[in-house]
Amino acid sequence: MPWSNQNGGGPWGGGGGNNQGPWGQGPNRPRGGGGNTPPDLEDLIRRGQDRLKNIVPGGFNGGVVVVLLLVLGAFWAMQAIYTVQPDERGVELRFGKPQEEISMPGLHFHLWPLETVEIVKVTEQQQNIGAKASSSSSAGLMLSGDQNIVNVQFSVLFTVSDPKAYLFNIESPPQTLQQVAESAMREIVGRRPAQDIFRDARQQIAADVKAIIQGTMDSYGAGISINAVAIEDAAPPREVADAFDEVQRAEQDEDRFVEEANKYANQQLGQARGQAAQIREEAAAYKDRVVKEAEGEAQRFVDIHEEYSKAPDVTRKRLYLETMEQVLKNSNKVIIDEKQGVVPYLPLNELNRMGQGQTQQGGN
Repeated sequence: MPWSNQNGGGPWGGGGGNNQGPWGQGPNRPRGGGGNTPPDLEDLIRRGQDRLKNIVPGGFNGGVVVVLLLVLGAFWAMQAIYTVQPDERGVELRFGKPQEEISMPGLHFHLWPLETVEIVKVTEQQQNIGAKASSSSSAGLMLSGDQNIVNVQFSVLFTVSDPKAYLFNIESPPQTLQQVAESAMREIVGRRPAQDIFRDARQQIAADVKAIIQGTMDSYGAGISINAVAIEDAAPPREVADAFDEVQRAEQDEDRFVEEANKYANQQLGQARGQAAQIREEAAAYKDRVVKEAEGEAQRFVDIHEEYSKAPDVTRKRLYLETMEQVLKNSNKVIIDEKQGVVPYLPLNELNRMGQGQTQQGGN
């Protein structure tokens, strides 16, 4: 080209040799010169090591040891210091052997890893046993004393009275407590009819179960104190629930009929007692009347006897006339006179009654 021979430059005086373009710079060189070249990675690493040597005493190798010791010390302190909450108690173990002292709530220190600590909650806890009647689970199904199957759901409220015994005397305290409680409930339910667990004797059953659980756990040395046993639900299995409902309704009808019968019996008994009292009163009145009449007749006889003693003839005649009056007043009578013979008898009483009857008929 014509411009390639002019001092190795282009038409504008720039050299185009040495792989340079016509404007005087190489095709791969960035504009602005070499001031923006990327930093070297090895240089950065070297500068970081220099700064770390200035900060850490004893140089880089000694500083790593110190930092490692500090980290290990912090980790050991975190493991050696522990906190016991207000609702907890701690038992320290030295080489796996529990110590006598119980750690109370607060901050404590032990020589880890030579010593470890076990934390136990000492507040009241609840252990639920059995399944709801609506559930398909067979847990809680028990056989009563009258050969009925009942589904009992209950809970045991307990506290840890001895943390050391709770941790080390038995392997699994919650599981052991559940098995003991279920066994105790089965024992008590098996002695009683189903009606007791349904309605009549729940409180007594709960008390008996609590006593058995406490005695058994004490014999194991479990360090558990049973506070209460609460029977939450007792119902027949789902498969026979309808039949039990029918039985319950029949028992309710029976109770209602018994109440109605008792009410009727009390009503009839009251009436009978009233009638008996009335009869007794009438009998007593009749007795008093008869006794008084007898006493009056006796007194009359006594009086007549006294008068007879005073005037026998007069008394004899009066008695004769009174007696004849009593005998003849209701008989048919014929009057006979010594001179005239038979004298017609005029029944005045009958005439009076006939006259009164005719008067009444005429008035009507």
